Amino acid sequence: MSVEQAVVQRADFDQVMVPNYAPAAFIPVRGAGSRVWDQAGRELIDFSGGIAVNVLGHAHPVLVQALTDQANKVWHVSNVFTNEPTLRLAHKLVDATFADRVFFCNSGAEANEAAFKLARRVAHDRFGAEKYEIIAATNSFHGRTLFTVSVGGQPKYSDGFGPKITGISHVPYNDLEALKAAISEKTCAVVLEPIQGEGGVLPADRAYLEGARALCDQFDALLVFDEVQSGLGRSGELFAYMHYGVVPDILSSAKSLGGGFPIGAMLTTDALASHFSVGTHGTTYGGNPLACAVAEAVVDVVNTPAVLQGVKERHQRFKTRLQQIGEQYGVFSEVRGLGLLIGCVLAEAWKGRAKDFFNAAEQHDLMILQAGPDVVRFAPSLVIDNADIDEGLDRFERAVAQLAKG
Repeated sequence: MSVEQAVVQRADFDQVMVPNYAPAAFIPVRGAGSRVWDQAGRELIDFSGGIAVNVLGHAHPVLVQALTDQANKVWHVSNVFTNEPTLRLAHKLVDATFADRVFFCNSGAEANEAAFKLARRVAHDRFGAEKYEIIAATNSFHGRTLFTVSVGGQPKYSDGFGPKITGISHVPYNDLEALKAAISEKTCAVVLEPIQGEGGVLPADRAYLEGARALCDQFDALLVFDEVQSGLGRSGELFAYMHYGVVPDILSSAKSLGGGFPIGAMLTTDALASHFSVGTHGTTYGGNPLACAVAEAVVDVVNTPAVLQGVKERHQRFKTRLQQIGEQYGVFSEVRGLGLLIGCVLAEAWKGRAKDFFNAAEQHDLMILQAGPDVVRFAPSLVIDNADIDEGLDRFERAVAQLAKG
């Protein structure tokens, strides 16, 4: 029995959707690996990865199989019961990381919401009501709920929604002295992205994260790493904290964890998890069997030496060529990032024009991203073929050449 589907076009978006997004002029309808086809049958190469989500590209057979198998069993039972995929996935994340315990939810914002609430609850239980202050970094991004957007260090996203959540301050990223000056006995948590994503694909200095860890220990504060964008193999390690050798108390994950299926996770230790006793926090869909079955397959594929080493090799392939393009056309001052989260910082003459690069790339059948107005961002599949990398970068160079010609 087939269901008749109405014909829809991009113009429908402007009629029926809340106007908080401005999507591209075409609609992707099918993907395979790192190739995408739109309604007109045009083929594009995908260097955007759904904003660092499609960690194994589109329609990866292992993920399709995992979803299909689970779809024929059970979709949802609620947290009045548990389920097998949830428990298997939790074991895998615990076995692979510093963590002893996992809380599942549906998004990065929810994972961070849980992390920040847990940090405040731990401080409240251990030290009293006065210890609730959170220090985060300017230009950070932690989600769009009122709490997470307040912790995020970009006022343009948090202004205009009434009184902000109090007890949150922001210090410059990678500036240990500023963090030292801000932290106090009232601090319950320091929240950092090991690689600032939306803030411009800016990796932390090792000494900065090591210093943050030491300061948190000194002041009985928790170190929270937001690895929503940097996690699940994106950096060339399973999580970026492993690259730095600095272990957080709480870690948030989402995006790549589900390979395109919505899921988030907060990871922490036994001692801290005990402060979330029955009823203190929850979510209707969190840990649902469909999401966890897919995420389990993602972890199985990604957490292998071959894939993680492959990310590092692909990084080099991207970086070498992007630096060449940047030098030839004078468009980039720096190519930075870790693994397959790469940012090309626009040169002075091109500042503020990242959107122009996005548009030009699309005209040359390539999907890319920006990270703010001054950085062109790439976050492709971790298993993208070298042939797709080279062809995509050829298309990107043609787009840059067109822009440079004016």
